Amino acid sequence: MEPPRSAHVLIVPYPAQGHMNPMLQFSKRLISKGLKATLATTISITSSMHASAQPSFPIETFSDGYDVGGFALAESTGAYLASLQSVGSETLTALIERLDRTGCPVDAVIYDGFLPWVLDVAKRLGKLAAVFFTQSCAVNSVYYHVQRGLLQVPLRADAMVELPGMPPLRPEETPSFVYAYGSYPAFATLIIGQFSNVDRADFVLFCSFYELEAEVVDWIRAKLWPSARTVGPTIPSLYLDGRLQHDTDYGIDLFKPNSAACMGWLCRKGPGSVVYVSFGSMAELGPVQMAELASALKNSGYQFLWIVRSTEMPKLPPGFTAETANQGLVMTWCPQLQVLLEI
Repeated sequence: MEPPRSAHVLIVPYPAQGHMNPMLQFSKRLISKGLKATLATTISITSSMHASAQPSFPIETFSDGYDVGGFALAESTGAYLASLQSVGSETLTALIERLDRTGCPVDAVIYDGFLPWVLDVAKRLGKLAAVFFTQSCAVNSVYYHVQRGLLQVPLRADAMVELPGMPPLRPEETPSFVYAYGSYPAFATLIIGQFSNVDRADFVLFCSFYELEAEVVDWIRAKLWPSARTVGPTIPSLYLDGRLQHDTDYGIDLFKPNSAACMGWLCRKGPGSVVYVSFGSMAELGPVQMAELASALKNSGYQFLWIVRSTEMPKLPPGFTAETANQGLVMTWCPQLQVLLEI
């Protein structure tokens, strides 16, 4: 008699570092419980992957329509997202059907909330589906209320925002996609659209933990989705509970960090003496904002570590890195977990 087959879960994150990290960590937890997990990401993303350790699970690919170059070569953000949905729906369907034929069929799909079309794919193929929200319950509650028409945007500048399970918020305390509604229309549509079909998901997962925002979690479970669960914090086990041996890093970097130079510089600084500045893998500041931030860091009197992606480097004020060479370090990427532990 053959042993029972482990349940097979397909993990589908939005193709960006900050979305892949928490879903990678959640995958490791599932594997530790005896499940089989496969990561599905775009062809273009795999070409930029830098594995810091041998992944503990297989990686499969589907197309976003921009197999060479990915998002950077798209005509616009809107064009990329439209292609990701249309081409991605077809090629992800083909991937799942291929996996089903190989003797290791997919039992469930865990998809990033930024990719609601993956739920449609999963349901057409008869799979269980769980949405994974990479932001907090409170932030997602704001977006949910906007999507359902329960919170009108643009916000009134003179009115407080009052939502269930949350304290009253001034407009500027809401997420920027809501407060400055219309400033990034394509991404705003993506973020608000997370909830277009969420009621069809079998499970709702949040990258948060209950004690952090108990009131809003209780409201979500009672009024929206009884299956909602908080599954965070989703960081490597070394920095959390030590349950997963050798889990010291996320395992995949989409940008190559110069770890030796970064940590060598940082270790020579005193505790609490360095300001760390990073806007992640997606945010794009304008030249005026970059100049203001550079001026603030330069005139602060503090040492600083500023992460500026290579595509954003041309926006730095001329001569800034040379003028602040004795005060700060500007790098294109860094090992963030190690940095946060050190500072």
